[in-house]
Amino acid sequence: MTDTLTPVLTDNWGEDRSWTLEAYEARGGYRALDKALGMDPAAVIEEVKESGLRGRGGAGFPTGMKWGFIPQDNPRPKYLVVNADESEPGTCKDVPLMMASPHTLLEGVIISSYAIRANRAFIYVRGEVLHVVRRLQRAVQEAYLAGHLGKDIHGSGFDLEVVVHAGAGAYICGEETALLDSLEGRRGQPRLRPPFPAVAGLYASPTVINNVESIASVPSIIANGHGWFASMGTEKSKGFGIFSLSGHVTRPGQYEAPLGITLRQLIDLAGGMREGHELKFWTPGGSSTPMLTAEHLDVPLDFEGVGAAGSMLGTRALQLFDDTTCVVRAVLRWTEFYKHESCGKCTPCREGTWWLVQTLAALEKGQGSESDLELLLDQCDNILGRSFCALADGAVSPITSSIKFFRDEYIAHLTHGGCPFDPAASTVFATAGATA
Repeated sequence: MTDTLTPVLTDNWGEDRSWTLEAYEARGGYRALDKALGMDPAAVIEEVKESGLRGRGGAGFPTGMKWGFIPQDNPRPKYLVVNADESEPGTCKDVPLMMASPHTLLEGVIISSYAIRANRAFIYVRGEVLHVVRRLQRAVQEAYLAGHLGKDIHGSGFDLEVVVHAGAGAYICGEETALLDSLEGRRGQPRLRPPFPAVAGLYASPTVINNVESIASVPSIIANGHGWFASMGTEKSKGFGIFSLSGHVTRPGQYEAPLGITLRQLIDLAGGMREGHELKFWTPGGSSTPMLTAEHLDVPLDFEGVGAAGSMLGTRALQLFDDTTCVVRAVLRWTEFYKHESCGKCTPCREGTWWLVQTLAALEKGQGSESDLELLLDQCDNILGRSFCALADGAVSPITSSIKFFRDEYIAHLTHGGCPFDPAASTVFATAGATA
């Protein structure tokens, strides 16, 4: 595993008008499509399987294996749905990818649709990012005019229609089955599974749902071969990924690197933490993943390494907080988000997130006693694994992990009758929590 940046998806982001078809084709764009169309669809799936590409939307499920679940003997139409409803707090990789190089995604959509034998594909974009919707729509128009979309693509006999769909704006629609309900015109709420989308997804037909980055990675795999992709990363987490660094770092932004790189290496590439301060806690995959501390700076950022450390790699949304941050306040703000975004379908999430906010808000104000920490953990235990989807699980992750590492800071709020956090003396909490 190399410790350097490997720009592939981000390689053309800095070029003049990189989002245009002209600029994309000048760099060899859509040549991978020609190669794929010359292969049998099953061979395309096998190439992606052999590459070891795992879902870049958070779950890390093998992409080629997911494609292979589509029953080809089903007479109903097959669909590809791209989940571009990026809304996890801290996640900011798919939007810049679609803005800077929408044709990378589109080429991936065409190849992926060909592989699963789908003649219709949907890109479900968060409605608030209107600039992204417009850029994608223009890219789709350019692709149609150039013959990359529509009937008999490149003379192969393969037909594909692509629809860019703007969602109405709800975090829950990032959950794949809630996304399908929204796409069908219903309220976005998770579905009970089975049946799984591969069997009965969009319009009760076989459907593959993949994240933007997963699909955008496909053209480079087809162009360079599965061995090239598998040569990067680690044994079980192969390839490269976009790591989104935000927060108290000198140069926040997108850093594309092999999976397995460490946060320490990424921070060095980003110019270090802001001057005069040290890392206190961070999230490896957005606010729904258990937080880690400075003790975990050398944990390999792959699915296995982060999992062994007690968290999840997720979307690689690395939010970095230094010693000026009150962990209780940060967790409260995240929990308020999950409470607001709960779709209300199941009781553990609908009621549980409300009670979590009430308890956390009281603790942040210094109200109650130390026993309320056990009450908070009990609430989390009664929510975890008992809801329709992972939203509620994500809501409890920062709470339980923060109490694990920073219990002393919670108690300090109670002792002082409110937030005692003094940025000038914050290193006390930064070290105290690490041994709690």
